[in-house]
Amino acid sequence: MANLIVRNLEQKIVNALKKQASKHGHSAEAEHREILKNALLKTNKLSFVEALSKMPNVGEDQDFERIDLEKNNDVFD
Repeated sequence: MANLIVRNLEQKIVNALKKQASKHGHSAEAEHREILKNALLKTNKLSFVEALSKMPNVGEDQDFERIDLEKNNDVFD
């Protein structure tokens, strides 16, 4: 395994890393590894449930019913 040293980080970034690590029960180093792994190796594919949950609610089914123009000639009168 390789080692990685990150220099010249703003203190607020270090503090945020430590706070997030604490929330997840990790050391700052373990949290750093997890962040890098997720950012660089994570696939962008969503599960079916995730994709559905991100779809906006744009109306009810009846809002999208097709109108048969031949039966409803008065639509354009």
